[in-house]
Amino acid sequence: MGEKQGRRASIERPVSVSASSTASEHHEVAIRRDKIEAEVHPDIDHDEIEAVVAGHELDVELAKARNSPTSLRRIETRGSVKSKVSRAISILSRKKTPRERIPFAPIPTSNLDEGVVGWDGQDDPAMPLNFPQRKKWLIVGLLSAITLLTPFASSILAPGIGSLNKEFGNENQIIGAMTVSIYLLGYVIGPLFLAPLSEIYGRRPVLSAANIFFCAWQIGCALAPSIESLLVFRFFSGIGGAGCLTLGAGVIADVFRTDERGFAIGIYTIGPLLGPTIGPLLGGFLSQTIGWRWDFWIVFIVAVIIVGLTEIFNSETNPRVLMQRKVARLRKELRRDDLRSCYDLAVTDVHHKSPTRILMNGLIRPTKMLFLSPLVFFLSLYMAFTYGVLYLLFTTIPVVFQETYHWNIGLTGLVYICMGLGNLAGWAVVTATSDRSVVKLTRANGGVFEPEMRLPISIYMSFTLPVTFFVYGWTTHFHTHWILPILGLFPFAFGIIGLYLPITTYLVDCYPVYAASAVAANTVLRSLAGMLLPLAGPSMYETLGLGWGNSLLGFLGSILRSASASSLPLRRSNDMMMTERPSPEDCHTTGICPVGWANSDPSDHVPSF
Repeated sequence: MGEKQGRRASIERPVSVSASSTASEHHEVAIRRDKIEAEVHPDIDHDEIEAVVAGHELDVELAKARNSPTSLRRIETRGSVKSKVSRAISILSRKKTPRERIPFAPIPTSNLDEGVVGWDGQDDPAMPLNFPQRKKWLIVGLLSAITLLTPFASSILAPGIGSLNKEFGNENQIIGAMTVSIYLLGYVIGPLFLAPLSEIYGRRPVLSAANIFFCAWQIGCALAPSIESLLVFRFFSGIGGAGCLTLGAGVIADVFRTDERGFAIGIYTIGPLLGPTIGPLLGGFLSQTIGWRWDFWIVFIVAVIIVGLTEIFNSETNPRVLMQRKVARLRKELRRDDLRSCYDLAVTDVHHKSPTRILMNGLIRPTKMLFLSPLVFFLSLYMAFTYGVLYLLFTTIPVVFQETYHWNIGLTGLVYICMGLGNLAGWAVVTATSDRSVVKLTRANGGVFEPEMRLPISIYMSFTLPVTFFVYGWTTHFHTHWILPILGLFPFAFGIIGLYLPITTYLVDCYPVYAASAVAANTVLRSLAGMLLPLAGPSMYETLGLGWGNSLLGFLGSILRSASASSLPLRRSNDMMMTERPSPEDCHTTGICPVGWANSDPSDHVPSF
């Protein structure tokens, strides 16, 4: 048997035929091959050879069809198609090289002998980190949809301010601008309560209540009898709309590990920036055709659909709350009052405190996170400034293009398309590079992950932000062709994504246990600036003009960018920043902290309150 296989191999090697040979050449090669085989191996089984020799079937068909050009073309075509299909199948069947992962501390498991209730194993499907990928992305998809809609509702009214003022007889520009910005005041108040409540009752019930609250006040806005009542209703709808913005990052921290989190955050955070951009685009045409009140009816209809789907498919993701429920169930089933959650082993556990204390901590914690860390403070301040300028642009673009270029309300809404394209371009760049660059930097750092690895892309993309202020300001000042100020908005829309996504992911990586509170701190400062800056815009432009007014914003943005970049080295030198960062004990009990933290020196951490 071995001798016969050896003969096959010796024959197969010299008889390979080029696919480009003509019919006659194939025939001659086949004849010569048969003679050689007969002389060298007279006892060989030709039927077996024919079964293994590459191109034998083609030779036979060519021999039959050498006098028929049509048949020859058909055979060659069939062979080439078959070859292409084979190559395609080969490519598709290749196994993908496993992506490099950042090592993590193990998930805490149960030890009933010691009275500790944990997960049933490292692969426990009840642990949010182990949810199926389909379930994870369904949660993120629904969360991203409502997170797109609530910021969309914040700016959809901007093009209709003129119609609204006319209907209510309002001549005060500041009051008119407040109908847009008052919504963001709800973003300031809501997170302070929603974040700690999610630590007590879980993400799902708090998010559900906030979403329903948001839907209900859209009806009030649509039926508002006066501008004063509209302001009140917009404020309350903003509180409800803050739910997804506050809790979304916490949900993603619950279900995705660090090296998977960047893309998920990218999907989720496109809403807070793309939503306000496309809101005026639709709002302009609605106000011009069927009236500004339909802005709210449209939002209400879409919100009810999304919230309904969220109620059906959403799941609780807070591991601490899930474990408390499991402890309560096992205490009842096993009649053991000594059982405690694996998360209760940490000194800082929230369930050791009363709900009132947790709520108070939730109100205080965002302030501590902002002002005890220079890096968090400067990043949040810079982000707040850019967010405030974004809403300043939303309220001034209608005035500029309607008065300077004499556009109608619907046409003015098209200006925001350029900003939407900038947002999408920035989003594509960040999501394509975020997780990959983190894995690369972690490998270069000896396998130790640091949250600051998320931030380099922010430094580079933030260079584009001041460009918009100078281009947009001076082109509108000199009344140049309308395409120039519109194109000038693109760099700002591109760069703000480079700030928002990495900084949000950075905060989640820094505070995985208190991700909701960390994002709440950023949301509060950002929304406060988004509410106040548009109110100051009319006076600033009236005093300085569009050219120097926007240039002032460009200079301020450059200064804040430099301050944020220079604060990067301060994190390690400032232990106060670690106040709310999980302690090593937290890392080992939660199972969601990177190994670099779990193995860190306890002296690097200040015990949290």
